[in-house]
Amino acid sequence: MSEDTAVDEDRVGVDDAAPAAVGSLGRNVRRKEDQRLVTGHGRFVTDIELPRMRHVAFLRSPYGHARITGTDTAAAREAGFAVFTGADFAHVELRAQSALPSYVETVQPVLAHEKVRFAGEAVVAVVARDRYRAEDGLELVTVDYEPLAPTVCAWEAPTEPVHAEAPDNVLLERTFDAGDVDDVLASAAVVVERELTTNRHAGNPMECRAGVAVWDAADGRLTFWNGTQVPHIARNMIAELMGLPEGRVRVVAPDVGGGFGVKAVLYPEDLALCLMAREMPGVPLKWVEDRAEHLLAATHARDHRYRMRAGFDAEGTLLAVDADVTCNVGAYSVYPWTAGIEPLMAGGLLSGPYKLQNYRCTVRGVATNTAPSGPYRGVARPASVFAMETMFDAAATRLGIDAIEIRRRNVITPADIPYRMPSRLVDDSGHYGECLDKALEALDYDAVRAEQRRRRDSGEAPIGIGVAVYNELTGLGRAASAGPRMPFRTGHDACTVRVNPDGRLTVLSGVTSQGQGLETTVAQIVADAVGVRYDDVDVRIGDTDESLWGFGAFSSRQAVIGGGAAHNTGLAVRKKIITLAAGLIEAADADLRIENGEVYVVGDPEPHLTVAEVARVAYLESHRLPPGIDPGLDATTFYDPIRGAFAAGAQVAVVEVDRATGELRILSYVCVEDAGRAMHPQIVDGQIAGSIAQGIGGALYEHLVYDDAGNLSTGTLLDYLMPTSAEVPDLVIGHVSRPASNPLGVRGVGEGGTLGPNAVLAGALRDALGIDVDELPVSPARVWKELQR
Repeated sequence: MSEDTAVDEDRVGVDDAAPAAVGSLGRNVRRKEDQRLVTGHGRFVTDIELPRMRHVAFLRSPYGHARITGTDTAAAREAGFAVFTGADFAHVELRAQSALPSYVETVQPVLAHEKVRFAGEAVVAVVARDRYRAEDGLELVTVDYEPLAPTVCAWEAPTEPVHAEAPDNVLLERTFDAGDVDDVLASAAVVVERELTTNRHAGNPMECRAGVAVWDAADGRLTFWNGTQVPHIARNMIAELMGLPEGRVRVVAPDVGGGFGVKAVLYPEDLALCLMAREMPGVPLKWVEDRAEHLLAATHARDHRYRMRAGFDAEGTLLAVDADVTCNVGAYSVYPWTAGIEPLMAGGLLSGPYKLQNYRCTVRGVATNTAPSGPYRGVARPASVFAMETMFDAAATRLGIDAIEIRRRNVITPADIPYRMPSRLVDDSGHYGECLDKALEALDYDAVRAEQRRRRDSGEAPIGIGVAVYNELTGLGRAASAGPRMPFRTGHDACTVRVNPDGRLTVLSGVTSQGQGLETTVAQIVADAVGVRYDDVDVRIGDTDESLWGFGAFSSRQAVIGGGAAHNTGLAVRKKIITLAAGLIEAADADLRIENGEVYVVGDPEPHLTVAEVARVAYLESHRLPPGIDPGLDATTFYDPIRGAFAAGAQVAVVEVDRATGELRILSYVCVEDAGRAMHPQIVDGQIAGSIAQGIGGALYEHLVYDDAGNLSTGTLLDYLMPTSAEVPDLVIGHVSRPASNPLGVRGVGEGGTLGPNAVLAGALRDALGIDVDELPVSPARVWKELQR
């Protein structure tokens, strides 16, 4: 299969039994994780059991906004419970920092002790022999509150400021500006104006947040098992906040049951566990969040308002965009990503895959008395793609141009690459039109249009076609940051590859997995780079004591950056093996090759040595080492792509609308993405399918709703609806494989699927019935109300 061949979901049938000589990359090798995961032997935080372990429960605020006027813990302490309040840790503060000039730095306490700023904020922690007794201990604690007026909606006038430092509740504001927007809009043939709002989401991984902390007083050392996406960042921050040398803090991310960005934050509960463990040396403390706590207190996302104006000429060419974007960032600026993570991403990527010279977008992050907003799969772009695609659909209607054609006239093409976007990000893809064409072909676009006309003539249930074209910025290097100006840049990752004396390889990688199959992918990369069998590579990840620095799992970065580090390290080890082997058999380095763990002389069909034999000399028989070669056989390298890699994507769907109920039924759904080189096709397709399912959930069902008092009305899965297998249609997943400029030619694929469904499903409803969707989710009730009009 050539790298520029488009393939669909049938490619997952690649022959797993093919000879190992072809290498493992590009093949659906058996995943290394599956043996333990499918047999119930996964190692999750919940599975950790240690001697003397105690369990923690948090008392949470029942108010959205209130002053704490008193806390009485005497009864709980007399009953034998260990109790911690905000006063115990008032000296430790989480301050997410940014160099953005407009940024207002605020403090998030470990446990609230003067004021609560959202319903669900942790106020008191109780420790007991098990979670049930800890919950009983919470009932013995009394906290007195003086309620304050809450602010729930970010685009309504604030009442009592959430933070004194920001009287208007605006924690940051920035304007992206290019060209001459006002003059161009004034001369445009058509100016489309819309105000759009998007719904608030929760991440809802299968495994909620969890942690186990234990303090070793003899060594002055903290060990923290945590279901985190960012173990090295977490270690750095915990050490800094607790005043510890970083080498005295070990963070372990074992198997993690999903993250989606929600677990890329250092939470007050995480820090509280570590601080309490230091106060109770030798006693492991465990906390596992329940689903109600997750919906209430884990980070939320996607609560945005877009005020959009877009100007087009008579031929449908996009001339200018003027946007005002407000993001509800909740009660606190999350650590370390700040309140800027969503608004800045929205402004930086709003123009998406479209050519645009005149652009003005003012973004702001506004604090409210709701749970903090943080990273969530697709960060801001499911909302910004919805906003931009809505403008194209509206302009197409006004101009009488086909919705597909207006997009074709405006997308960035390969001839435009590298294309500098109006936000100054550099797009290196340009294969958007190709993705769109292949998606329409898979949909059988002309046949669907014919069926649409037939149904209109017969009076049957109407159908509509929705489309979205998008770009996903992946693998951000240190020069490609599209988010907050934090004190650090998330650019590089490290990898160590060690050949053991028996010839097997141990890989210590800085990547972190939450179900993406990274043990498998890293093993594939290293096996092919070194020239050994995939089954002879063992990968260890997620432990800060084992691997050098890795920034973790976010921004679809690990295949690009962690994979690049693994590839480069594998090549370095391969070179060392060849140099040692050449000395042993008295051959030139250039005349040797490694294949399937055996060393060949070019032109000779029989191997002269095995990698195991070379490794034995490197370690056990060092007396045989050629002059100038030291013992050992390993290497460590870092990799930073400097910029990043854009992944192109297009999604199209056919939706049927029930006029009587307002329900939407997805008849067909197609996604075509350019992920560059697909290292494990089945994993790539799984990532795309999973992200589309999340996107469909957000478009049609998921919505966190607060009442006017700041109480969460959708606090259980009875009220917060999520899609099941019954609601997710069969997906057709296609590929345009255009290698990126990095060692493996890969583009990230973890988030792109979430970017399209909002726009696709809203556009399909418009196409079916002419109903404009200005507010998400596209619920049956909203559709029914529009139909009654």
